[in-house]
Amino acid sequence: MHTYLSAALDIGGTKIAGALVDGTGRMTARVTRPTPADKDGATVMRAVAEVVGELTADPGWARVATVGIGSAGPVDASAGTVSPVNIPGWRDFPLVAGVRELVGERPVVLVGDGVAMTAAEHWQGAARGRANALCMVVSTGVGGGLVLNGQLHPGPTGNAGHIGHISVDLDGDLCPCGARGCVERIASGPNIARRALANGWQPGPDGDVSAAAVGAAARAGDPVALRSFERAAQALAAGIAATATLVEIEIAVIGGGVAGAGDILFTPLRAALRDYAKLSFVADLTVVPAQMGTDAGVVGAAAAAAQQSRLEAFLPTL
Repeated sequence: MHTYLSAALDIGGTKIAGALVDGTGRMTARVTRPTPADKDGATVMRAVAEVVGELTADPGWARVATVGIGSAGPVDASAGTVSPVNIPGWRDFPLVAGVRELVGERPVVLVGDGVAMTAAEHWQGAARGRANALCMVVSTGVGGGLVLNGQLHPGPTGNAGHIGHISVDLDGDLCPCGARGCVERIASGPNIARRALANGWQPGPDGDVSAAAVGAAARAGDPVALRSFERAAQALAAGIAATATLVEIEIAVIGGGVAGAGDILFTPLRAALRDYAKLSFVADLTVVPAQMGTDAGVVGAAAAAAQQSRLEAFLPTL
C-alpha cells in the first residue's frame, strides 16, 4: 500500500476538477465543478475552494503529502500566479497562495495544463517508458510539455514545451499572443473550422461549424475539409520537427479534441513529418495518440507535484 496520496486540481475555462491520486495513478476521490460562467476572479476561486473542500473531507486526505495544480495558462510557477486566457477574471492571480490557505502546510506545485498532460502520459500513458518526449493538447488551443532524460521538464515558470506558440509561418496570420504564424493559429480546432469556412466549406443542416463537424465532413470526403486538416497537420509537423531537432525527443503524443479526428489528422501529420524531420537523429521520431483522456489533467498534476516534491511512494512508478 502506498503511504502517500497527492491531491490534484485541473483548472480550465470549462471545468474545475480535483482528485486524490495514489502512487499507481489511481484516483481514490474525484470532484468536478463547472467553471463559473461569469469567470469573475473571486467567483472562480470560490469554485476552486468548493472542490478543495470536498477533497479535504475525504478520509484519504490525511495521507495527502503534496498538492498539484494544472492550470490553463499562461502560468508563472515561480510567482505562483496564473493568467488563463479563458478565465478573464484571473490576471496574475495568486492561485498558489489561495490554494495554500486551503490545504495547510502541504507543498503546492503549479504547472501549465500542457505540462500536466505530459506528466500523465509519461507516467501512465502513451509516453510511458520513454526518456524524451513531447506531449501535446490540440483543442481550443495548442499546448504541450516536455520529458527530457526521463524527467518532466516544466521550466522555470511551468510553461516549457508550449509548442502552440512556435511560429511555423513567418508571414502568417496574427496570433492572439502577438506573434505571427503560430502553430495554434493554424492547428487549433477553431482555426481548422475558420479556415474551412473561409475556403467554402458548407456546414450541414444542423449548422454545426466546429472542428468536429469539419472532421466528419473530411471523413466523408469533402475536399475543403480535408485540406483544412492537412494544413493543420503540416503546422503540427513543422512544430514537432523543430522541437525534436532542438532537444532530441523520440516520441510525440497528441491528445485533445482535434486528435479525436483520428486518421484524418494523423495520416497527413505523419506524412508531413517525413518532410520536416530529415536529420538522422530525428528521422525515427514517432507520433501517437494520447491515452489518458479527460483524466490527464488531474493525474498529471498529481505526478508533477510528486516529482517536484520527491515523494518516495510515487518516484518508483513515475
